[in-house]
Amino acid sequence: MIDLYTWGTPNGRKVSIMLEECGLPYRVHAVDIGKGEQFAPAFQAVCPNGKIPAIVDEEGPEGRPFALFESGAILVYLAGKTGHFLPEGLERRWQALQWLMFQMAGVGPMFGQVHHFVRAAKESVPYAIERYKTETRRLYGVLDQHLAAHEYLADEYSIADIATYPWVARHGWHQVELADFPQVRRWFDAIGARPAVQAGMKVPFLN
Repeated sequence: MIDLYTWGTPNGRKVSIMLEECGLPYRVHAVDIGKGEQFAPAFQAVCPNGKIPAIVDEEGPEGRPFALFESGAILVYLAGKTGHFLPEGLERRWQALQWLMFQMAGVGPMFGQVHHFVRAAKESVPYAIERYKTETRRLYGVLDQHLAAHEYLADEYSIADIATYPWVARHGWHQVELADFPQVRRWFDAIGARPAVQAGMKVPFLN
């Protein structure tokens, strides 16, 4: 059994989607980041960085409980544990890891900055809004160009797609019309039709 500590954010939903896709049994522990529950000592014992998601696998690599944080690391770990969604061929495996890093280093941070400055900042900062919206659209363009020649980010469905989908699902939050990026739209619709993705997106609640 895996204990999942999460909240209804793109990073949290990466892991719930992966758990659903892999068919692994898991328990959900909602960590309300709006109330500061990520700073509670009990959660920080699992994740010293105080950010969701995190997991505790009762049957870790050494046969004992194993705690892990950082969503990308968790996806790689679960792929290794189950043998799913990280391609076996070396080229495709590195492609998947490359696009996973693209999400971790680019898509997540830049889309998140748009979310903050458009939706949460206490005052309007036009320079920041323009900077991050411009970079977000550039990243959509990179995805669109790549997906014009590839069904999925690594040619087969992988942790790279699982990591990226929940961020694109909030395209309305960063004021992007998917009609402007038709290949991303095609990819997004295909992944969103997967039952495991639909289930994972509802953890721990739907918002």
